[in-house]
Amino acid sequence: MLRPNGVTNHIARSTIKERRLDSEQAFFEHMREMHDGISAAIDQIMTAGVDHLIIGIALETFWGGVPASDTLQNELARRAGVGVTLGSIASVGALNEFAARRIAVLTPHQPRGDDMVRLFLTEAGFDVVRLKGLKCASPRAIAEVTAAEIRTALQALDGPDVDALLQVGTALPAVAVAAEAERWLGKPVLAINAVSYRDALRRCGIEDRVYGFGRILEEF
Repeated sequence: MLRPNGVTNHIARSTIKERRLDSEQAFFEHMREMHDGISAAIDQIMTAGVDHLIIGIALETFWGGVPASDTLQNELARRAGVGVTLGSIASVGALNEFAARRIAVLTPHQPRGDDMVRLFLTEAGFDVVRLKGLKCASPRAIAEVTAAEIRTALQALDGPDVDALLQVGTALPAVAVAAEAERWLGKPVLAINAVSYRDALRRCGIEDRVYGFGRILEEF
């Protein structure tokens, strides 16, 4: 739905198990599977001759803070041989477009993942006023969160002390709700999939505006 005319999207998957994420061991095994699967997915998708690569795994891109994210982007770009968009870095770019400094953050993660998101955003220069983790019980449960639940969470996170809201977690179906929320909150509500796609378009020199999925795609 975000694709301008003339742009094609090609997808490869990093295989992970559906498992409960209610222990530190399960969480770190899940993270290791995501990390290990990225290289194979890149090798597969690059056979399509793509011009730019979006890594649709968010938490890995926040892990370890800003220096680790920069290193990961460079490593993956070398493997792919093309430019790479990471959700973490794309989120920083989008927040900066709106000159937002005080932010509220919605994640699907367990507390350990939330710690990594907060660390990254703080290192990137933002004041994380509030952060809500939905503590989704398994990877698939992230994609099953309802629009009503996302809407309620965004309303709870907002306040006069917040310049913008950011949603992370690429499997969380939040793009449409975030765009809707911008109208009734009167401020930027940035969904990570929208900001990542916009980052990829602009890095490829594609300046088309995409309407109906948030101000970041419409105005910048």
